[in-house]
Amino acid sequence: MKKIDVIVDEQKAGELFYEQDKNSYGFNYTADHKPISLIMPYRASTYNWKYKLHPIFDMNMPEGYLFEIFKKYLSKEYGYIDDFLIFSHLCVNIQSRLTYDSPIAKDEFASYDRDEILNNDTPDTFAKIMTAFLTKNAISGIQPKSLALLSDKESLTTKEYIIKTWGDEYSELALNEYFCLKTVEKAGVVIPNIQLSKNNKFLLVERFNYDKTTNKFLGFEEILVLLGKNKDEKYSGSYEQVTKVVYSVTTNKIESMKALYKTIVMNYLLRNGDAHLKNFGILYDEEIKNIYFAPAYDIVNTVVYFNKDRPALSMFGKKLWFGKKKLVKFGVENCYLSQSEAVHLYAVCQNALQSGIQELENYVRIHKPFEEIGSKMLGIWKVSQDGKTYKEILLETL
Repeated sequence: MKKIDVIVDEQKAGELFYEQDKNSYGFNYTADHKPISLIMPYRASTYNWKYKLHPIFDMNMPEGYLFEIFKKYLSKEYGYIDDFLIFSHLCVNIQSRLTYDSPIAKDEFASYDRDEILNNDTPDTFAKIMTAFLTKNAISGIQPKSLALLSDKESLTTKEYIIKTWGDEYSELALNEYFCLKTVEKAGVVIPNIQLSKNNKFLLVERFNYDKTTNKFLGFEEILVLLGKNKDEKYSGSYEQVTKVVYSVTTNKIESMKALYKTIVMNYLLRNGDAHLKNFGILYDEEIKNIYFAPAYDIVNTVVYFNKDRPALSMFGKKLWFGKKKLVKFGVENCYLSQSEAVHLYAVCQNALQSGIQELENYVRIHKPFEEIGSKMLGIWKVSQDGKTYKEILLETL
Protein backbone atom coordinates (compact mmCIF):
# COMPACT_ATOMS: atom_id res chain seq x y z
CA MET A 1 0.00 0.00 0.00
CA LYS A 2 1.36 3.41 -1.00
CA LYS A 3 1.24 6.22 1.57
CA ILE A 4 1.85 9.97 1.83
CA ASP A 5 2.17 11.79 5.17
CA VAL A 6 -0.05 14.86 5.48
CA ILE A 7 1.31 17.61 7.73
CA VAL A 8 -0.42 20.64 9.29
CA ASP A 9 1.62 23.29 11.15
CA GLU A 10 4.74 21.10 11.02
CA GLN A 11 2.95 18.24 12.76
CA LYS A 12 1.87 15.04 11.05
CA ALA A 13 -1.92 14.95 10.96
CA GLY A 14 -2.46 11.71 9.08
CA GLU A 15 -1.78 9.49 6.10
CA LEU A 16 -3.15 9.46 2.59
CA PHE A 17 -3.02 6.00 1.03
CA TYR A 18 -3.95 4.31 -2.21
CA GLU A 19 -5.09 0.72 -2.72
CA GLN A 20 -4.33 0.18 -6.39
CA ASP A 21 -6.16 -3.14 -6.70
CA LYS A 22 -9.38 -1.49 -5.45
CA ASN A 23 -8.69 1.87 -7.12
CA SER A 24 -9.55 3.38 -3.77
CA TYR A 25 -8.08 6.30 -1.81
CA GLY A 26 -8.20 6.66 1.94
CA PHE A 27 -7.09 9.10 4.62
CA ASN A 28 -6.55 8.29 8.30
CA TYR A 29 -5.86 10.83 11.03
CA THR A 30 -2.92 9.72 13.13
CA ALA A 31 -3.39 12.54 15.66
CA ASP A 32 -6.33 14.53 17.01
CA HIS A 33 -5.09 17.60 15.21
CA LYS A 34 -6.42 20.54 13.21
CA PRO A 35 -8.55 19.35 10.28
CA ILE A 36 -6.90 19.00 6.90
CA SER A 37 -10.11 20.34 5.34
CA LEU A 38 -13.24 22.04 6.64
CA ILE A 39 -15.25 19.05 5.40
CA MET A 40 -12.86 16.52 7.00
CA PRO A 41 -12.80 17.07 10.79
CA TYR A 42 -10.86 14.67 12.98
CA ARG A 43 -12.36 11.19 13.33
CA ALA A 44 -10.99 7.77 14.19
CA SER A 45 -12.40 6.03 11.11
CA THR A 46 -11.03 6.24 7.58
CA TYR A 47 -12.14 8.83 5.04
CA ASN A 48 -12.55 6.64 1.95
CA TRP A 49 -12.80 8.09 -1.55
CA LYS A 50 -13.48 5.80 -4.49
CA TYR A 51 -11.64 6.22 -7.82
CA LYS A 52 -10.47 9.80 -7.13
CA LEU A 53 -8.35 11.65 -4.62
CA HIS A 54 -10.21 13.35 -1.78
CA PRO A 55 -11.29 16.83 -2.92
CA ILE A 56 -8.75 18.66 -0.71
CA PHE A 57 -5.94 16.81 -2.52
CA ASP A 58 -7.60 16.66 -5.94
CA MET A 59 -7.83 20.48 -5.81
CA ASN A 60 -4.10 20.58 -6.62
CA MET A 61 -4.15 18.17 -9.54
CA PRO A 62 -3.14 19.53 -12.97
CA GLU A 63 -5.62 19.66 -15.82
CA GLY A 64 -5.47 20.17 -19.58
CA TYR A 65 -2.09 21.44 -20.73
CA LEU A 66 -0.23 20.56 -17.51
CA PHE A 67 -1.86 17.15 -17.19
CA GLU A 68 -0.76 16.14 -20.68
CA ILE A 69 2.83 17.09 -19.84
CA PHE A 70 2.75 15.04 -16.63
CA LYS A 71 1.09 12.14 -18.41
CA LYS A 72 3.87 12.00 -21.01
CA TYR A 73 6.63 12.51 -18.43
CA LEU A 74 5.47 9.93 -15.88
CA SER A 75 4.12 7.32 -18.30
CA LYS A 76 7.52 7.19 -19.97
CA GLU A 77 9.29 6.72 -16.63
CA TYR A 78 6.88 4.34 -14.87
CA GLY A 79 4.92 2.72 -17.69
CA TYR A 80 1.58 3.78 -16.16
CA ILE A 81 -0.20 6.83 -14.81
CA ASP A 82 -2.70 7.44 -12.01
CA ASP A 83 -3.66 10.32 -9.73
CA PHE A 84 -1.66 9.01 -6.78
CA LEU A 85 1.53 8.84 -8.86
CA ILE A 86 1.05 12.41 -10.09
CA PHE A 87 0.21 13.69 -6.62
CA SER A 88 3.23 11.88 -5.15
CA HIS A 89 5.51 13.88 -7.43
CA LEU A 90 3.76 17.19 -6.83
CA CYS A 91 2.78 17.21 -3.17
CA VAL A 92 6.27 17.40 -1.64
CA ASN A 93 6.85 20.69 -3.46
CA ILE A 94 3.55 22.33 -2.46
CA GLN A 95 3.78 25.49 -0.36
CA SER A 96 0.52 25.81 1.55
CA ARG A 97 -1.17 25.21 4.88
CA LEU A 98 -0.83 21.49 4.15
CA THR A 99 2.58 20.02 3.42
CA TYR A 100 3.53 16.46 2.60
CA ASP A 101 6.14 13.74 2.94
CA SER A 102 6.08 11.43 -0.07
CA PRO A 103 8.20 8.47 -1.23
CA ILE A 104 9.31 10.88 -3.99
CA ALA A 105 12.15 13.18 -2.96
CA LYS A 106 11.54 16.90 -2.63
CA ASP A 107 13.06 19.05 -5.38
CA GLU A 108 15.14 22.18 -4.92
CA PHE A 109 14.16 25.18 -7.02
CA ALA A 110 16.22 28.21 -7.92
CA SER A 111 14.31 31.46 -8.32
CA TYR A 112 14.24 33.52 -11.51
CA ASP A 113 14.51 37.27 -11.76
CA ARG A 114 11.01 38.70 -12.15
CA ASP A 115 12.09 41.60 -14.37
CA GLU A 116 13.88 39.19 -16.69
CA ILE A 117 10.70 37.14 -17.10
CA LEU A 118 8.57 40.25 -17.62
CA ASN A 119 10.91 41.57 -20.30
CA ASN A 120 11.43 38.26 -22.14
CA ASP A 121 7.91 36.84 -22.49
CA THR A 122 8.69 34.44 -25.32
CA PRO A 123 7.64 30.81 -25.86
CA ASP A 124 11.23 29.79 -25.06
CA THR A 125 11.07 31.60 -21.72
CA PHE A 126 7.78 29.91 -20.84
CA ALA A 127 9.20 26.51 -21.83
CA LYS A 128 12.23 27.18 -19.61
CA ILE A 129 9.99 28.10 -16.67
CA MET A 130 7.75 25.08 -17.24
CA THR A 131 10.72 22.72 -17.30
CA ALA A 132 12.36 24.25 -14.23
CA PHE A 133 9.20 24.17 -12.10
CA LEU A 134 7.39 21.15 -13.57
CA THR A 135 7.15 19.21 -10.30
CA LYS A 136 5.94 22.32 -8.46
CA ASN A 137 2.88 22.73 -10.68
CA ALA A 138 0.13 21.69 -8.29
CA ILE A 139 -2.33 24.00 -10.02
CA SER A 140 -5.43 23.34 -12.06
CA GLY A 141 -6.86 24.98 -15.16
CA ILE A 142 -6.89 24.28 -18.88
CA GLN A 143 -4.77 27.13 -20.26
CA PRO A 144 -0.95 26.99 -20.38
CA LYS A 145 0.37 28.14 -17.00
CA SER A 146 3.17 27.39 -14.59
CA LEU A 147 4.09 28.14 -11.02
CA ALA A 148 7.41 29.91 -10.57
CA LEU A 149 9.54 31.39 -7.82
CA LEU A 150 10.45 34.92 -8.86
CA SER A 151 12.80 37.29 -7.07
CA ASP A 152 12.57 41.07 -6.88
CA LYS A 153 15.93 42.85 -6.85
CA GLU A 154 14.55 46.01 -5.26
CA SER A 155 12.71 44.43 -2.33
CA LEU A 156 15.07 41.45 -2.08
CA THR A 157 12.07 39.12 -1.79
CA THR A 158 11.14 35.89 -3.54
CA LYS A 159 7.48 35.10 -4.13
CA GLU A 160 5.47 32.35 -5.76
CA TYR A 161 3.64 33.38 -8.92
CA ILE A 162 1.43 31.73 -11.48
CA ILE A 163 2.62 32.63 -14.97
CA LYS A 164 -0.19 32.39 -17.52
CA THR A 165 0.22 32.50 -21.26
CA TRP A 166 -1.94 31.60 -24.27
CA GLY A 167 -2.06 29.88 -27.62
CA ASP A 168 -3.68 30.76 -30.95
CA GLU A 169 -7.06 29.36 -29.90
CA TYR A 170 -7.38 31.95 -27.11
CA SER A 171 -5.69 34.97 -28.60
CA GLU A 172 -4.63 37.77 -26.22
CA LEU A 173 -5.87 35.85 -23.18
CA ALA A 174 -3.40 37.58 -20.84
CA LEU A 175 -4.77 41.04 -21.69
CA ASN A 176 -8.33 39.70 -21.59
CA GLU A 177 -7.90 38.43 -18.03
CA TYR A 178 -5.95 41.51 -16.95
CA PHE A 179 -8.72 43.93 -17.98
CA CYS A 180 -11.44 41.67 -16.56
CA LEU A 181 -9.74 41.41 -13.16
CA LYS A 182 -8.95 45.12 -13.05
CA THR A 183 -12.61 45.88 -13.79
CA VAL A 184 -13.69 43.54 -10.98
CA GLU A 185 -11.31 45.41 -8.69
CA LYS A 186 -13.07 48.67 -9.58
CA ALA A 187 -16.22 47.18 -8.00
CA GLY A 188 -14.39 46.95 -4.67
CA VAL A 189 -13.66 43.23 -4.92
CA VAL A 190 -10.20 42.08 -3.82
CA ILE A 191 -8.12 40.48 -6.57
CA PRO A 192 -4.58 39.01 -6.50
CA ASN A 193 -1.59 41.18 -7.37
CA ILE A 194 -1.26 40.91 -11.15
CA GLN A 195 1.18 42.24 -13.72
CA LEU A 196 1.44 42.05 -17.50
CA SER A 197 4.71 41.25 -19.25
CA LYS A 198 6.36 43.61 -21.72
CA ASN A 199 4.66 42.16 -24.83
CA ASN A 200 1.46 41.04 -23.04
CA LYS A 201 2.26 37.38 -23.57
CA PHE A 202 2.39 36.58 -19.83
CA LEU A 203 0.11 37.48 -16.95
CA LEU A 204 1.87 37.14 -13.60
CA VAL A 205 -0.48 36.37 -10.71
CA GLU A 206 0.92 36.46 -7.19
CA ARG A 207 -0.29 33.63 -4.94
CA PHE A 208 -2.64 34.91 -2.24
CA ASN A 209 -2.44 32.00 0.22
CA TYR A 210 0.28 33.60 2.35
CA ASP A 211 -0.28 35.95 5.28
CA LYS A 212 2.61 38.42 5.26
CA THR A 213 1.73 39.72 8.74
CA THR A 214 2.13 36.31 10.43
CA ASN A 215 4.49 34.65 7.93
CA LYS A 216 2.06 31.74 7.80
CA PHE A 217 0.28 30.06 4.93
CA LEU A 218 -3.48 30.55 4.94
CA GLY A 219 -5.89 27.71 4.46
CA PHE A 220 -7.49 27.82 1.03
CA GLU A 221 -10.34 25.66 -0.22
CA GLU A 222 -12.31 25.87 -3.43
CA ILE A 223 -16.09 25.73 -3.32
CA LEU A 224 -15.74 22.49 -5.26
CA VAL A 225 -13.86 21.01 -2.30
CA LEU A 226 -16.42 22.25 0.23
CA LEU A 227 -19.15 20.56 -1.82
CA GLY A 228 -17.21 17.28 -1.67
CA LYS A 229 -16.73 17.16 -5.44
CA ASN A 230 -13.79 16.41 -7.73
CA LYS A 231 -12.48 18.42 -10.67
CA ASP A 232 -14.52 16.51 -13.25
CA GLU A 233 -17.66 17.84 -11.51
CA LYS A 234 -16.68 21.51 -11.59
CA TYR A 235 -19.47 22.43 -14.01
CA SER A 236 -22.17 20.47 -12.17
CA GLY A 237 -23.36 23.10 -9.75
CA SER A 238 -25.29 26.30 -9.22
CA TYR A 239 -24.72 29.78 -7.88
CA GLU A 240 -27.29 28.95 -5.23
CA GLN A 241 -24.96 26.20 -3.98
CA VAL A 242 -21.99 28.57 -4.02
CA THR A 243 -23.74 31.22 -1.94
CA LYS A 244 -25.09 28.64 0.49
CA VAL A 245 -21.62 27.19 1.12
CA VAL A 246 -19.92 30.57 1.51
CA TYR A 247 -22.57 31.76 3.95
CA SER A 248 -22.39 28.55 5.98
CA VAL A 249 -18.60 28.50 6.47
CA THR A 250 -17.48 32.15 6.62
CA THR A 251 -17.15 34.02 9.90
CA ASN A 252 -17.55 37.51 8.37
CA LYS A 253 -20.77 36.57 6.62
CA ILE A 254 -21.98 40.04 5.64
CA GLU A 255 -18.67 41.13 4.06
CA SER A 256 -18.14 37.77 2.35
CA MET A 257 -21.64 37.65 0.89
CA LYS A 258 -21.33 41.17 -0.50
CA ALA A 259 -17.96 40.34 -2.05
CA LEU A 260 -19.33 37.09 -3.48
CA TYR A 261 -22.44 38.82 -4.86
CA LYS A 262 -20.38 41.48 -6.62
CA THR A 263 -18.08 38.79 -8.02
CA ILE A 264 -21.07 36.88 -9.41
CA VAL A 265 -22.58 40.02 -10.94
CA MET A 266 -19.23 40.94 -12.50
CA ASN A 267 -18.92 37.45 -14.00
CA TYR A 268 -22.27 38.06 -15.70
CA LEU A 269 -21.50 41.61 -16.82
CA LEU A 270 -18.05 40.67 -18.12
CA ARG A 271 -19.45 37.51 -19.72
CA ASN A 272 -17.18 34.99 -18.02
CA GLY A 273 -18.64 31.65 -19.04
CA ASP A 274 -15.97 29.67 -17.19
CA ALA A 275 -16.79 30.72 -13.62
CA HIS A 276 -17.11 27.15 -12.35
CA LEU A 277 -16.91 25.63 -8.86
CA LYS A 278 -13.10 25.69 -8.83
CA ASN A 279 -13.05 29.43 -9.48
CA PHE A 280 -14.52 30.49 -6.14
CA GLY A 281 -12.85 29.85 -2.81
CA ILE A 282 -12.43 30.73 0.85
CA LEU A 283 -9.40 31.52 3.00
CA TYR A 284 -8.86 30.96 6.72
CA ASP A 285 -6.20 31.67 9.32
CA GLU A 286 -4.03 29.27 11.28
CA GLU A 287 -6.57 28.77 14.06
CA ILE A 288 -9.51 28.56 11.62
CA LYS A 289 -11.18 31.41 13.50
CA ASN A 290 -11.39 33.83 10.59
CA ILE A 291 -12.91 32.31 7.46
CA TYR A 292 -13.67 34.61 4.55
CA PHE A 293 -14.30 34.80 0.81
CA ALA A 294 -11.07 34.62 -1.18
CA PRO A 295 -9.93 37.20 -3.76
CA ALA A 296 -11.59 36.90 -7.16
CA TYR A 297 -9.46 35.06 -9.72
CA ASP A 298 -9.52 33.40 -13.17
CA ILE A 299 -12.02 35.84 -14.67
CA VAL A 300 -12.01 36.28 -18.47
CA ASN A 301 -14.47 37.23 -21.17
CA THR A 302 -15.14 33.82 -22.76
CA VAL A 303 -17.87 34.98 -25.15
CA VAL A 304 -15.19 36.73 -27.22
CA TYR A 305 -13.90 33.22 -28.12
CA PHE A 306 -17.20 31.31 -28.04
CA ASN A 307 -20.04 33.47 -29.31
CA LYS A 308 -22.73 31.22 -27.84
CA ASP A 309 -20.99 30.57 -24.52
CA ARG A 310 -23.19 30.44 -21.44
CA PRO A 311 -22.52 30.58 -17.67
CA ALA A 312 -20.71 27.55 -16.27
CA LEU A 313 -23.06 27.39 -13.28
CA SER A 314 -26.82 27.60 -13.23
CA MET A 315 -28.91 30.31 -11.62
CA PHE A 316 -32.64 29.81 -11.01
CA GLY A 317 -32.12 26.40 -12.64
CA LYS A 318 -30.83 27.82 -15.93
CA LYS A 319 -27.46 28.59 -17.51
CA LEU A 320 -28.39 31.91 -19.12
CA TRP A 321 -27.06 35.46 -19.12
CA PHE A 322 -29.56 37.13 -16.85
CA GLY A 323 -30.02 40.88 -16.68
CA LYS A 324 -30.38 43.31 -13.79
CA LYS A 325 -33.82 42.21 -12.59
CA LYS A 326 -32.84 38.56 -12.10
CA LEU A 327 -29.43 39.35 -10.63
CA VAL A 328 -30.94 41.69 -8.06
CA LYS A 329 -33.52 39.04 -7.24
CA PHE A 330 -30.71 36.51 -6.78
CA GLY A 331 -28.94 38.84 -4.37
CA VAL A 332 -32.06 39.20 -2.23
CA GLU A 333 -33.05 35.54 -2.25
CA ASN A 334 -29.61 33.93 -1.94
CA CYS A 335 -27.04 36.46 -0.69
CA TYR A 336 -28.97 37.73 2.34
CA LEU A 337 -29.16 41.25 0.92
CA SER A 338 -32.04 43.68 1.23
CA GLN A 339 -33.63 44.95 -1.99
CA SER A 340 -31.88 48.30 -1.63
CA GLU A 341 -28.52 46.64 -0.90
CA ALA A 342 -28.77 44.39 -3.95
CA VAL A 343 -29.76 47.33 -6.19
CA HIS A 344 -26.90 49.43 -4.82
CA LEU A 345 -24.27 46.69 -5.25
CA TYR A 346 -25.50 45.98 -8.77
CA ALA A 347 -25.10 49.70 -9.54
CA VAL A 348 -21.56 49.57 -8.13
CA CYS A 349 -20.79 46.74 -10.55
CA GLN A 350 -22.34 48.61 -13.48
CA ASN A 351 -20.24 51.66 -12.67
CA ALA A 352 -17.15 49.46 -12.50
CA LEU A 353 -18.00 48.03 -15.91
CA GLN A 354 -18.46 51.51 -17.36
CA SER A 355 -15.05 52.51 -16.00
CA GLY A 356 -13.57 49.30 -17.40
CA ILE A 357 -15.09 50.05 -20.81
CA GLN A 358 -13.52 53.52 -20.85
CA GLU A 359 -10.13 52.15 -19.85
CA LEU A 360 -10.29 49.39 -22.48
CA GLU A 361 -11.39 51.86 -25.18
CA ASN A 362 -8.36 54.03 -24.44
CA TYR A 363 -6.06 51.02 -24.55
CA VAL A 364 -7.46 49.63 -27.82
CA ARG A 365 -7.12 53.04 -29.45
CA ILE A 366 -3.35 53.01 -28.85
CA HIS A 367 -2.47 49.30 -28.98
CA LYS A 368 -3.46 48.04 -32.43
CA PRO A 369 -2.42 44.35 -31.94
CA PHE A 370 -5.20 44.09 -29.34
CA GLU A 371 -7.76 45.91 -31.47
CA GLU A 372 -9.61 42.83 -32.79
CA ILE A 373 -10.11 41.05 -29.44
CA GLY A 374 -10.44 44.31 -27.49
CA SER A 375 -13.14 45.65 -29.81
CA LYS A 376 -15.10 42.41 -29.50
CA MET A 377 -14.84 42.60 -25.71
CA LEU A 378 -16.09 46.19 -25.79
CA GLY A 379 -19.10 45.25 -27.89
CA ILE A 380 -20.01 42.45 -25.48
CA TRP A 381 -19.51 44.61 -22.38
CA LYS A 382 -21.66 47.44 -23.79
CA VAL A 383 -24.55 45.01 -24.17
CA SER A 384 -24.07 44.06 -20.51
CA GLN A 385 -23.98 47.73 -19.54
CA ASP A 386 -27.56 48.08 -20.81
CA GLY A 387 -28.71 45.60 -18.14
CA LYS A 388 -30.65 43.62 -20.70
CA THR A 389 -32.15 40.21 -20.04
CA TYR A 390 -30.98 37.11 -21.85
CA LYS A 391 -34.23 37.10 -23.87
CA GLU A 392 -33.52 40.59 -25.20
CA ILE A 393 -29.95 39.60 -26.03
CA LEU A 394 -31.12 36.49 -27.87
CA LEU A 395 -33.65 38.50 -29.89
CA GLU A 396 -30.87 40.85 -31.01
CA THR A 397 -28.82 37.93 -32.32
CA LEU A 398 -31.63 36.45 -34.42
